[in-house]
Amino acid sequence: MTSPEPALRHALTHERAHHDRCRSALAAMLDGAREEVVTGEDVSASGADAEVLGRRLRSRAKELRELPPGPLFFGRLDFTDTDDSGSRTGTGHAGQSYHVGRLRITEHPAAPPLVVDWRAPVSRAFYQASARDPQGVAVRRRFGWAPGSRGDSADLTGLEDEHLARGEERVSGIVAREIERPRVGPMRDIAATIQPEQDDLVRGDLGASVCVQGAPGTGKTAVGLHRAAYLLYTHPGRIRRGGLLVLGPNRTFLSYISEVLPALGETGVRQSTLAEEIARQPVTGTDSGPAAVLKHDERMAEVLRRALYARVRTGRADALAVPDGSYRWRVEPEETAAIVADVRAEEPPYAVGRERVRAR
Repeated sequence: MTSPEPALRHALTHERAHHDRCRSALAAMLDGAREEVVTGEDVSASGADAEVLGRRLRSRAKELRELPPGPLFFGRLDFTDTDDSGSRTGTGHAGQSYHVGRLRITEHPAAPPLVVDWRAPVSRAFYQASARDPQGVAVRRRFGWAPGSRGDSADLTGLEDEHLARGEERVSGIVAREIERPRVGPMRDIAATIQPEQDDLVRGDLGASVCVQGAPGTGKTAVGLHRAAYLLYTHPGRIRRGGLLVLGPNRTFLSYISEVLPALGETGVRQSTLAEEIARQPVTGTDSGPAAVLKHDERMAEVLRRALYARVRTGRADALAVPDGSYRWRVEPEETAAIVADVRAEEPPYAVGRERVRAR
């Protein structure tokens, strides 16, 4: 029977060679980005178009240039050809293998990627697949790198395979060691160790407001930053048009987390404190002492609530006409009053209540 040691050495040799190939491809991507910046500056275009093109090219070059040194991938997914019943998996990735890392790396824009971005849809299986629900994954491989590695292929020291299609699943020693590694210096990203519950929060819909609560050290800030990176990846135009702001309690905290987003390939995200944001707004007036005391009295909240809900009136004498595309719905006064009463009984926030009334 063949000893597993030679097989492990062979696998490590193969993966180190792949990492060397990825490193060369990344260097070529950086050179190409620099060349595109120079070429883009020479393109004849209108002032606005040239400015947009130049900004986009310079941003891409900056992201690649400022990518911190480190391993270029931390996992691999091998998809099975068929499911347990012998039918095609239906994932669209049957028989394919993908290395998962913090940045997409390819030798040519049209070539298959050497590394897929951890935020790509196919990468979700790396975090969510299990023996109970393999999601088409035959083998999930995790890579162990020497602590503090700056991305030298020789620092790849181990790997773990989970044969999910066979029903094999185990607690990863690599993940456990990474999570338990002493936290020294700036905050590190957790792309390699995101847990399924954290992944759900990170990949939540853009329209969903996410509030992460937990005890100190449970990864709240890390999840928030990875969600920011995910939204920048999946909705780049919309997020950048509206802007993304990381708001922290003080500059010390912002300095502590400042390396996470660049490590995930996202640069240029503004970070600020609440005090700094308030200072950005000009003061247009001041209250007298008695007025300030009155406005800060906790009873003022109830006064404002009453004033707001006093605006809700249902005593219409005529029916309400509600437009709906090419139709107009007629809602009788009694029905309107009943809808409003039902919504008010639920005691939602005022704005939410307005939307619920409209929806009904």
